[in-house]
Amino acid sequence: MFRKGVLLCCCLMILFRVLGQEKMSRPAYIEMYAELAMKEMSRTGIPASITLAQGCLESDNGNSRLAVNANNHFGIKCHDWTGRKVYHDDDEKNECFRKYRDVYQSYIDHSEFLLGKPRYAELFELKPDDYKRWATGLQKSGYATSRQYASLLIRIIEDNQLYRYDQMVLEGGRMPEDFNRGTMEMKPSREVLTNNRIEYVISRHGDTPESLRDEMDMYPWEICRYNDINRGAVLDSGMVIYLQPKRRRAEKGNETHLLEEGQTLKDVSQLYGVKLKMLYRYNDIDRETGAEPGTRIWLRRKMPSDKEALPRKRTREEERDDEPAEMEFEF
Repeated sequence: MFRKGVLLCCCLMILFRVLGQEKMSRPAYIEMYAELAMKEMSRTGIPASITLAQGCLESDNGNSRLAVNANNHFGIKCHDWTGRKVYHDDDEKNECFRKYRDVYQSYIDHSEFLLGKPRYAELFELKPDDYKRWATGLQKSGYATSRQYASLLIRIIEDNQLYRYDQMVLEGGRMPEDFNRGTMEMKPSREVLTNNRIEYVISRHGDTPESLRDEMDMYPWEICRYNDINRGAVLDSGMVIYLQPKRRRAEKGNETHLLEEGQTLKDVSQLYGVKLKMLYRYNDIDRETGAEPGTRIWLRRKMPSDKEALPRKRTREEERDDEPAEMEFEF
């Protein structure tokens, strides 16, 4: 399995350190984690070149104290983190940083960190291979305090031709012939589709979040969190089940949706691949009362202040009220 291969590489890296060998070189770091970065690009849309360049820069090619002692390869601080922590001098003395059980978790959390922070939302509107604008956007969004952050990332990408990994993902995920890391590809047993640049599968009879988690080699919480469902739930056949986090807005061209009879905001969230919490936020809808049929649901931005002036879909009862009444004849 992919994850086992990554863990094996991590163990080998630790073994080399213990045996006193030289620090990991940049080419060795890239070779070790390129496939993981490509997998994350396929899962979230973050360019593999950006992920690898940030990993090289933030972790000193896997040799920094944070990387060695905490598996933290991206310098992510604690913020609202509830997991294990480590303290390290950075911009200020004795700052709190996240500690991970392995490098795989660090890469996953890096993606989730960018996806979950509103200040990075505009980056996901860029083309997935536009590494220069991604680098500039990360700097402008405050990922790092260095004024040279963007140029440093771009230099690492271009000096090491990391953009080739972006192209491989976009062309179908094939590894170059000179990249020999064994067979660590995930091979799902069912067709994986995409909606709003998010991978999903269609549920079958008897599927549960746990069974899909095992089949798709995912963390225990991913299926439930990405699809707003409870653990242990029995999934109806034919449901859209996302394998990646939903996005903050729908694809361009899908501005609004008219809520149909029997449809919930969660249904709309699954239909367009938009985070449920963002739909509540965009539309000022109370979670307890929900929305009535015919309500116009905004999918990409907050509803205008003159929402009441917008056209509203008429209910079937309203349409029947306007239909001509049947004429009665007496003979």
